Amino acid sequence: MREAVYPPSAQKTFGRTFSTLDLVRLLKVPESTLRQLTLEGKGPLPERAENNRRTYTIEQVKELRAFLAELRPDEAGELLPHRRKGEKLQVIATANFKGGSSKTTTSIHLAHFLGLQGYRVLCLDLDPQASMTALFGIQPEFDLGENQTAYAAIRYDNERRPLAEVIRPTYFPGVDLVPGNLELMDFEFDTPSYLTSKTRDDLGLFFERLSSALARVDDRYDIVIIDTPPSLGYSTLAALYAATSLIITVHPAMLDVASCNQFLIMISDLSEVLGQFGAKFEHDFFRFLLTRVNPNDGPQKYMSGVMRRLFGDDVLVAEALESTAIAGAAVAKKTLYELESGEVGREALKRAIESADRVNSEILDLVHKVWGRST
Repeated sequence: MREAVYPPSAQKTFGRTFSTLDLVRLLKVPESTLRQLTLEGKGPLPERAENNRRTYTIEQVKELRAFLAELRPDEAGELLPHRRKGEKLQVIATANFKGGSSKTTTSIHLAHFLGLQGYRVLCLDLDPQASMTALFGIQPEFDLGENQTAYAAIRYDNERRPLAEVIRPTYFPGVDLVPGNLELMDFEFDTPSYLTSKTRDDLGLFFERLSSALARVDDRYDIVIIDTPPSLGYSTLAALYAATSLIITVHPAMLDVASCNQFLIMISDLSEVLGQFGAKFEHDFFRFLLTRVNPNDGPQKYMSGVMRRLFGDDVLVAEALESTAIAGAAVAKKTLYELESGEVGREALKRAIESADRVNSEILDLVHKVWGRST
């Protein structure tokens, strides 16, 4: 399947195009404005589909944002919603040590959503399984050489590289990637030896290293999204320390909720221990996201109710619904935001995107509150 979708000489591209109505929703400008620009030959010129409707590529969407921002200075802050002076970099980590909780799906859909909204996004794949990297069209075992993952930026020896050197642009404008593969496991093996040695470098202890590396690219991005491993190892703790906000993904089933409980207990215990070494786990917001939710499943509805009674407002109102569209997108190594008409059922895709938009919009609202913006 991988060879068929991405033969050795091919690279993943963004094939979907955007209609005028799509741009009205994305850019919040009247359709008449877009029509007038086309008639006057201003800005990126759209192609014509078979039905004679105007269509734009994702690169043209980005160009149009910049063009309209220059044309309408009063609306530039909405069209190019980059961080402003005094707004700190938001580092959002998705976490849970149970596999199958939809960490990667949540992370990459949030990244694509934010990219479409005009934000500058860095995705950081800390999972040695590298599912996020694969979804970006990079084959972890074939397309990455030695010292080309996040490990390169946080390792302890003289082979360490600046994080900026391992960041890769992706086919999705506005979204960059620090890829992952099995090399990330080396950090788990190296850390105990480093802790027992008396040597220290400028990145600090294991939990400080990722935060220190990110600080050196702070001015390039608005939001960083970290996909953590399904374990509570050294790299996960480094991610939790570097994060300004946490999204804990939980499938509303008894075993998953019980596993999440154990995860929280372990985080609590470890944070107390690491606190003795100066580690303070302070987050702007901490939210549970219910994932793979089937609204017609009685036991799931019960467990969702339990989560909401226990944690109240710490559970996101929006839920990530289970959908055949997400499964279909995964087979094609795509997100919902990349699917083209006809790849999956229209109604299933519509419901799935509406669900993803609700989740991602709620997370973005939380980021805006941290920045002090009105939503």
